[in-house]
Amino acid sequence: MYTNIKTQPAIAHISQYLRDEAGRTFTHYNPESLIEAIHIVFENNIIAFGDTYWQQISGTGMGISPAPPWATIFYGLYESSLLNRWRHRIGFYRRFIDDVFGIWITHPCQDTNEKLWNDFQEDMQHWHGLEWTCEPLATSVNFMDLTISIAGTRLLTTLYEKPQNLYLYLPPHSSHPRGIETGLIFGQVLRIQRLCSKQEDADAHIKQLFQRLCERGHNSSSLIPIFSQAEDNARAFLEKNNNADTRHVDSTGAPHKLFLHLRYHPEDPPAHEIQQLWRQHVSQPRDEPPLHNLESLDGRPFGPTRLIVAYSRPLNLRNTFSVRNIHNRGREISSYLSDR
Repeated sequence: MYTNIKTQPAIAHISQYLRDEAGRTFTHYNPESLIEAIHIVFENNIIAFGDTYWQQISGTGMGISPAPPWATIFYGLYESSLLNRWRHRIGFYRRFIDDVFGIWITHPCQDTNEKLWNDFQEDMQHWHGLEWTCEPLATSVNFMDLTISIAGTRLLTTLYEKPQNLYLYLPPHSSHPRGIETGLIFGQVLRIQRLCSKQEDADAHIKQLFQRLCERGHNSSSLIPIFSQAEDNARAFLEKNNNADTRHVDSTGAPHKLFLHLRYHPEDPPAHEIQQLWRQHVSQPRDEPPLHNLESLDGRPFGPTRLIVAYSRPLNLRNTFSVRNIHNRGREISSYLSDR
């Protein structure tokens, strides 16, 4: 979707939206300053290709930070009128960037219903060249990582996994922190429990996860206690989440964090020892005031209260044998242009 968004129409529509909403819906920005920044970012996207550089004259740059909200807002400006026109046929509609899930209210006449459905699909296309592909109407559909089905008056969900997924989980002999394996299992079990309406579906997917980890070389006897703890954790989390007060909680009083980025090595001191040294010698030294009680020259609190050790993976065989630098693969790109 990003590369198909025409830059100048998008700038024009979003700029007008920002001017209209300034001081009404949003009060935290200066519209003209933000619009100027938009011009700088979206009209000056430079792409490096080999030893050449190119300026993108239309389309949104892949991977730039504002691309998701940019794409969401751009089509959303048309979407509001689209959904208003089709409010009698669209019972539910949600979009995540370029993935849409909706519930279509069928017309009792099959021929009329088919025509209305085709007209709606055509109406979706009328926004500066963006093209949408719609799945046929059905009572079950795959959306993102879900399979959503209509069962009577209820919607049921279960986990959807693409057939091309190779499930290449980290093998046990990989050089990675100990918590990675536990974190993976805890996270996946909680995700499965949250996405599956039926417990039997959740149990089946958790069993598949266990089998796939065994196929990657993990020992079943060491996995069983981790899976048991993960299921207990998931149940406790979901029970707490269902009973929790969902009102907004101000997090401004949360402790400041300092991130220490390290390339992981199995022979380095573990993270908990580094954090202990941080507390003993920096954050809370003996017979000295804690770091977070100190103030800067302008009277502001100085220093974080919590150290997070953030690991990056070390170089592996892929980095050595899978060379992606096209400079090492023959002629320079610029030489092909000079031949023209």
